[in-house]
Amino acid sequence: MAFSRAEAFAPATVANLGVGFDIMGLALQGMGDRAIVEFRGAPEIVFSDIRGDGGKLPRDPALNIAAVSARALLEHVGESRGLTIQLFKGLPLSSGLGSSAASAVVSVVALNKLLGEPFTRRQLLPFCLEGEALVSGYHADNVAPCLLGGIILVAGTTVEAIQPLPIPDEFHLALLTPDVPVPTDSARKILPRHVTLQTMIHQTGAVAKLVDALHRRDLAALGAAMESDRVVEPARACLMPMHKEARAAARQAGAAAVFIGGAGPTLCAICDSAQVAEATARAMQAVYQAANISGISQATCVDQCGAVVLKAD
Repeated sequence: MAFSRAEAFAPATVANLGVGFDIMGLALQGMGDRAIVEFRGAPEIVFSDIRGDGGKLPRDPALNIAAVSARALLEHVGESRGLTIQLFKGLPLSSGLGSSAASAVVSVVALNKLLGEPFTRRQLLPFCLEGEALVSGYHADNVAPCLLGGIILVAGTTVEAIQPLPIPDEFHLALLTPDVPVPTDSARKILPRHVTLQTMIHQTGAVAKLVDALHRRDLAALGAAMESDRVVEPARACLMPMHKEARAAARQAGAAAVFIGGAGPTLCAICDSAQVAEATARAMQAVYQAANISGISQATCVDQCGAVVLKAD
Protein backbone atom coordinates (compact mmCIF):
# COMPACT_ATOMS: atom_id res chain seq x y z
CA MET A 1 0.00 0.00 0.00
CA ALA A 2 1.34 3.43 -0.98
CA PHE A 3 0.77 6.65 0.95
CA SER A 4 0.81 10.36 0.14
CA ARG A 5 2.32 11.52 3.45
CA ALA A 6 4.60 9.86 6.00
CA GLU A 7 6.31 10.94 9.20
CA ALA A 8 9.40 9.20 10.58
CA PHE A 9 11.83 9.46 13.49
CA ALA A 10 15.57 8.68 13.50
CA PRO A 11 17.53 8.41 16.77
CA ALA A 12 20.79 9.97 17.85
CA THR A 13 23.90 7.83 17.56
CA VAL A 14 27.48 7.81 18.78
CA ALA A 15 30.27 6.34 16.70
CA ASN A 16 33.71 4.85 17.33
CA LEU A 17 33.07 3.66 20.93
CA GLY A 18 36.61 4.66 21.80
CA VAL A 19 38.87 2.39 19.76
CA GLY A 20 36.47 1.44 16.94
CA PHE A 21 37.17 4.39 14.65
CA ASP A 22 34.72 4.40 11.71
CA ILE A 23 33.74 0.75 12.34
CA MET A 24 31.46 0.87 15.39
CA GLY A 25 28.43 2.82 16.54
CA LEU A 26 25.33 2.61 18.68
CA ALA A 27 21.88 4.18 18.70
CA LEU A 28 20.60 6.20 21.66
CA GLN A 29 17.15 6.35 23.19
CA GLY A 30 15.53 9.76 23.43
CA MET A 31 16.91 12.45 21.14
CA GLY A 32 16.51 12.34 17.38
CA ASP A 33 15.20 13.95 14.19
CA ARG A 34 11.71 13.89 12.67
CA ALA A 35 10.67 14.39 9.09
CA ILE A 36 7.35 14.62 7.27
CA VAL A 37 7.61 13.72 3.59
CA GLU A 38 4.93 14.19 0.92
CA PHE A 39 4.82 13.63 -2.83
CA ARG A 40 4.43 16.62 -5.12
CA GLY A 41 3.58 16.77 -8.82
CA ALA A 42 6.76 18.57 -9.88
CA PRO A 43 10.04 16.59 -9.94
CA GLU A 44 11.95 18.82 -7.53
CA ILE A 45 12.53 18.21 -3.83
CA VAL A 46 11.68 21.25 -1.73
CA PHE A 47 11.78 22.01 1.98
CA SER A 48 8.60 23.57 3.29
CA ASP A 49 10.15 23.85 6.75
CA ILE A 50 13.36 23.13 8.62
CA ARG A 51 13.32 23.72 12.36
CA GLY A 52 15.85 23.25 15.16
CA ASP A 53 18.94 24.04 13.09
CA GLY A 54 19.18 27.74 13.89
CA GLY A 55 19.00 28.51 10.17
CA LYS A 56 22.32 26.78 9.48
CA LEU A 57 21.27 23.91 7.21
CA PRO A 58 21.09 24.56 3.46
CA ARG A 59 17.64 24.71 1.86
CA ASP A 60 19.17 23.83 -1.51
CA PRO A 61 18.22 20.16 -2.06
CA ALA A 62 21.55 19.49 -3.76
CA LEU A 63 23.36 20.45 -0.57
CA ASN A 64 21.01 19.13 2.10
CA ILE A 65 21.67 15.63 3.41
CA ALA A 66 18.00 14.72 3.82
CA ALA A 67 17.19 15.67 0.24
CA VAL A 68 20.25 14.01 -1.30
CA SER A 69 19.42 10.71 0.40
CA ALA A 70 15.78 10.90 -0.62
CA ARG A 71 16.77 11.74 -4.21
CA ALA A 72 18.98 8.64 -4.34
CA LEU A 73 15.99 6.46 -3.44
CA LEU A 74 13.65 8.24 -5.88
CA GLU A 75 16.09 7.73 -8.74
CA HIS A 76 16.66 4.09 -7.83
CA VAL A 77 12.96 3.26 -8.12
CA GLY A 78 12.40 5.49 -11.17
CA GLU A 79 9.94 7.77 -9.39
CA SER A 80 9.34 10.98 -11.37
CA ARG A 81 7.46 12.86 -8.66
CA GLY A 82 9.30 15.16 -6.32
CA LEU A 83 8.93 15.63 -2.59
CA THR A 84 8.04 18.23 -0.02
CA ILE A 85 10.03 17.69 3.18
CA GLN A 86 9.53 19.13 6.62
CA LEU A 87 12.62 18.46 8.73
CA PHE A 88 12.65 18.86 12.50
CA LYS A 89 16.15 18.71 13.94
CA GLY A 90 16.16 17.37 17.47
CA LEU A 91 19.92 16.91 17.40
CA PRO A 92 22.47 19.71 17.70
CA LEU A 93 24.75 20.14 14.69
CA SER A 94 28.45 19.20 14.95
CA SER A 95 27.86 17.53 18.30
CA GLY A 96 29.05 13.95 17.86
CA LEU A 97 25.47 12.66 18.10
CA GLY A 98 25.04 11.64 14.47
CA SER A 99 23.03 14.65 13.35
CA SER A 100 23.90 14.23 9.67
CA ALA A 101 23.14 10.51 9.75
CA ALA A 102 19.75 11.17 11.33
CA SER A 103 18.87 13.66 8.58
CA ALA A 104 19.78 11.10 5.93
CA VAL A 105 17.98 8.20 7.57
CA VAL A 106 14.76 9.96 8.57
CA SER A 107 13.95 11.18 5.06
CA VAL A 108 14.70 7.81 3.47
CA VAL A 109 12.63 5.84 5.99
CA ALA A 110 9.66 8.18 5.50
CA LEU A 111 10.00 8.01 1.72
CA ASN A 112 10.23 4.21 1.80
CA LYS A 113 6.88 4.22 3.60
CA LEU A 114 5.39 6.52 0.94
CA LEU A 115 6.47 4.02 -1.69
CA GLY A 116 4.77 1.15 0.12
CA GLU A 117 7.94 -0.08 1.86
CA PRO A 118 9.56 -1.92 -1.06
CA PHE A 119 12.86 -2.11 0.86
CA THR A 120 13.81 -3.55 4.22
CA ARG A 121 15.63 -1.30 6.66
CA ARG A 122 18.97 -2.91 5.83
CA GLN A 123 18.37 -2.40 2.11
CA LEU A 124 17.93 1.34 2.70
CA LEU A 125 21.57 1.70 3.81
CA PRO A 126 23.04 2.70 0.40
CA PHE A 127 20.55 5.54 -0.07
CA CYS A 128 21.25 6.94 3.39
CA LEU A 129 24.98 6.84 2.74
CA GLU A 130 24.58 9.11 -0.29
CA GLY A 131 23.49 11.95 1.98
CA GLU A 132 25.92 11.19 4.80
CA ALA A 133 28.77 11.31 2.28
CA LEU A 134 28.21 15.06 1.86
CA VAL A 135 29.79 15.74 5.26
CA SER A 136 31.40 12.54 6.51
CA GLY A 137 32.34 10.40 3.52
CA TYR A 138 31.14 6.88 2.79
CA HIS A 139 31.16 5.19 6.16
CA ALA A 140 28.20 3.83 8.06
CA ASP A 141 29.24 3.97 11.71
CA ASN A 142 26.41 6.43 12.42
CA VAL A 143 23.99 5.60 9.61
CA ALA A 144 23.79 1.85 10.36
CA PRO A 145 22.85 2.12 14.07
CA CYS A 146 20.52 5.04 13.31
CA LEU A 147 18.73 2.94 10.71
CA LEU A 148 18.77 -0.40 12.54
CA GLY A 149 19.24 0.39 16.24
CA GLY A 150 21.51 -1.43 18.67
CA ILE A 151 25.30 -1.64 18.73
CA ILE A 152 26.69 -2.21 15.26
CA LEU A 153 30.00 -3.42 13.84
CA VAL A 154 30.49 -1.73 10.46
CA ALA A 155 33.08 -3.59 8.40
CA GLY A 156 32.27 -1.70 5.19
CA THR A 157 29.54 0.18 3.34
CA THR A 158 27.50 -2.76 2.03
CA VAL A 159 24.54 -4.40 3.71
CA GLU A 160 26.59 -7.57 4.16
CA ALA A 161 29.23 -5.65 6.12
CA ILE A 162 26.80 -4.62 8.89
CA GLN A 163 26.86 -6.86 11.95
CA PRO A 164 24.79 -6.31 15.13
CA LEU A 165 26.64 -6.88 18.40
CA PRO A 166 25.27 -7.99 21.79
CA ILE A 167 24.04 -5.36 24.23
CA PRO A 168 25.12 -6.18 27.81
CA ASP A 169 22.53 -6.24 30.55
CA GLU A 170 22.44 -3.02 32.58
CA PHE A 171 24.23 -1.10 29.82
CA HIS A 172 23.51 2.58 30.49
CA LEU A 173 25.05 5.77 29.18
CA ALA A 174 25.57 9.25 30.54
CA LEU A 175 26.07 11.96 27.92
CA LEU A 176 27.37 15.46 28.13
CA THR A 177 27.32 17.67 25.05
CA PRO A 178 29.12 20.98 25.71
CA ASP A 179 28.15 23.97 23.61
CA VAL A 180 31.38 23.78 21.61
CA PRO A 181 30.69 22.69 18.01
CA VAL A 182 33.24 20.32 16.47
CA PRO A 183 32.69 19.91 12.70
CA THR A 184 33.50 16.42 11.48
CA ASP A 185 35.91 17.64 8.81
CA SER A 186 37.92 19.57 11.41
CA ALA A 187 38.06 16.54 13.68
CA ARG A 188 39.32 14.40 10.80
CA LYS A 189 42.00 16.84 9.70
CA ILE A 190 43.62 16.70 13.13
CA LEU A 191 44.16 12.93 13.00
CA PRO A 192 47.66 11.51 12.43
CA ARG A 193 48.40 10.42 8.87
CA HIS A 194 50.61 7.51 9.94
CA VAL A 195 50.84 5.16 12.92
CA THR A 196 53.58 2.77 13.93
CA LEU A 197 53.29 -0.98 13.58
CA GLN A 198 53.27 -1.29 17.37
CA THR A 199 50.36 1.15 17.60
CA MET A 200 48.43 -0.70 14.92
CA ILE A 201 48.86 -3.98 16.78
CA HIS A 202 47.63 -2.34 19.97
CA GLN A 203 44.59 -0.83 18.25
CA THR A 204 43.49 -4.03 16.54
CA GLY A 205 43.91 -5.89 19.84
CA ALA A 206 41.81 -3.27 21.63
CA VAL A 207 38.98 -3.59 19.08
CA ALA A 208 39.06 -7.36 19.51
CA LYS A 209 38.86 -6.94 23.29
CA LEU A 210 35.89 -4.59 22.91
CA VAL A 211 33.95 -7.07 20.77
CA ASP A 212 34.85 -9.90 23.15
CA ALA A 213 33.68 -7.88 26.17
CA LEU A 214 30.34 -7.19 24.50
CA HIS A 215 29.82 -10.88 23.83
CA ARG A 216 30.76 -11.73 27.41
CA ARG A 217 28.67 -8.79 28.67
CA ASP A 218 31.61 -7.66 30.81
CA LEU A 219 31.28 -3.90 31.44
CA ALA A 220 34.62 -3.59 33.21
CA ALA A 221 36.49 -5.17 30.29
CA LEU A 222 34.40 -3.15 27.86
CA GLY A 223 35.33 0.09 29.58
CA ALA A 224 39.01 -0.79 29.62
CA ALA A 225 38.95 -1.52 25.89
CA MET A 226 37.06 1.68 25.07
CA GLU A 227 39.58 3.84 26.91
CA SER A 228 42.68 2.24 25.37
CA ASP A 229 42.71 4.21 22.11
CA ARG A 230 46.19 5.50 21.21
CA VAL A 231 45.39 7.14 17.87
CA VAL A 232 42.10 9.04 17.50
CA GLU A 233 41.00 10.22 20.94
CA PRO A 234 44.48 11.44 21.98
CA ALA A 235 44.58 13.57 18.81
CA ARG A 236 41.08 14.96 19.31
CA ALA A 237 41.19 15.59 23.04
CA CYS A 238 42.42 19.14 22.42
CA LEU A 239 39.10 19.91 20.70
CA MET A 240 37.13 19.03 23.83
CA PRO A 241 37.51 21.56 26.66
CA MET A 242 37.58 20.07 30.17
CA HIS A 243 37.93 16.58 28.71
CA LYS A 244 40.22 15.25 31.47
CA GLU A 245 38.25 16.91 34.24
CA ALA A 246 34.94 15.53 32.95
CA ARG A 247 36.39 12.03 32.65
CA ALA A 248 37.69 12.18 36.22
CA ALA A 249 34.29 13.38 37.49
CA ALA A 250 32.53 10.58 35.63
CA ARG A 251 34.86 7.99 37.10
CA GLN A 252 34.29 9.33 40.57
CA ALA A 253 30.52 9.08 40.03
CA GLY A 254 30.88 5.39 39.17
CA ALA A 255 31.23 5.26 35.38
CA ALA A 256 33.14 2.34 33.88
CA ALA A 257 34.59 4.40 31.03
CA VAL A 258 34.31 7.66 29.12
CA PHE A 259 34.84 8.04 25.38
CA ILE A 260 34.34 10.81 22.83
CA GLY A 261 31.16 10.37 20.81
CA GLY A 262 32.13 10.35 17.15
CA ALA A 263 34.02 13.51 16.25
CA GLY A 264 32.91 15.09 19.54
CA PRO A 265 32.42 17.15 21.57
CA THR A 266 29.87 14.84 23.23
CA LEU A 267 31.38 12.74 26.00
CA CYS A 268 29.81 9.33 26.62
CA ALA A 269 30.17 7.45 29.89
CA ILE A 270 29.36 3.75 30.26
CA CYS A 271 27.51 2.94 33.49
CA ASP A 272 26.04 -0.19 35.08
CA SER A 273 22.72 1.29 36.24
CA ALA A 274 20.30 4.09 35.51
CA GLN A 275 21.12 5.68 38.87
CA VAL A 276 24.85 5.74 38.16
CA ALA A 277 24.20 7.13 34.69
CA GLU A 278 22.10 9.96 36.10
CA ALA A 279 24.73 10.76 38.74
CA THR A 280 27.46 10.67 36.10
CA ALA A 281 25.58 13.00 33.78
CA ARG A 282 25.16 15.50 36.63
CA ALA A 283 28.83 15.20 37.60
CA MET A 284 30.05 15.89 34.08
CA GLN A 285 27.68 18.81 33.65
CA ALA A 286 28.92 20.30 36.94
CA VAL A 287 32.46 20.34 35.51
CA TYR A 288 31.33 22.42 32.55
CA GLN A 289 29.12 24.68 34.60
CA ALA A 290 32.11 25.48 36.82
CA ALA A 291 34.01 26.48 33.68
CA ASN A 292 31.07 28.63 32.47
CA ILE A 293 30.46 26.36 29.49
CA SER A 294 26.83 25.50 28.81
CA GLY A 295 25.86 22.03 27.73
CA ILE A 296 23.20 19.33 27.63
CA SER A 297 23.45 16.26 29.86
CA GLN A 298 21.30 13.17 29.86
CA ALA A 299 21.16 9.57 31.01
CA THR A 300 19.99 7.08 28.41
CA CYS A 301 20.25 3.54 27.04
CA VAL A 302 20.82 1.88 23.68
CA ASP A 303 17.92 2.29 21.27
CA GLN A 304 17.29 -1.20 19.93
CA CYS A 305 14.70 -0.22 17.30
CA GLY A 306 16.43 2.39 15.15
CA ALA A 307 14.45 4.64 12.84
CA VAL A 308 10.67 4.21 12.89
CA VAL A 309 7.67 5.40 10.91
CA LEU A 310 5.45 7.40 13.23
CA LYS A 311 2.43 7.64 10.94
CA ALA A 312 1.38 7.57 7.32
CA ASP A 313 -1.77 8.44 5.39
